[in-house]
Amino acid sequence: MTEKEKALIEAKANILKALGHPTRLWMAEQLAGGEKCVCELAENINADFSTVSKHLTVLKQAGVVEVDKRGKQVYYRLKVPCILNFMPCVEAVLQATAQSHIELMDQKRPIGQIDAV
Repeated sequence: MTEKEKALIEAKANILKALGHPTRLWMAEQLAGGEKCVCELAENINADFSTVSKHLTVLKQAGVVEVDKRGKQVYYRLKVPCILNFMPCVEAVLQATAQSHIELMDQKRPIGQIDAV
């Protein structure tokens, strides 16, 4: 791997790490519907402004969101709305994993059943 390839992989990983926290992923999904002020996000997750702001700072540093200050209000929006286009694939993985667990459970014998020798 070249230094350039390594730097690109690390940059991609940083974006995925930023989205890897449940609260930040939820925020990004909320912002996919349009810009929101910090107060709206804080209200919807029952968190204080400082916690929400810290999560948004991580997303901003990763380049996921951008900020627009209007007076005392701060609005966030996705910098590149297509950032969440991979989510249907993630959901397909979840569904496939759940299906494989269901199939394993269907194959399991009832508790107490003993094979004849």
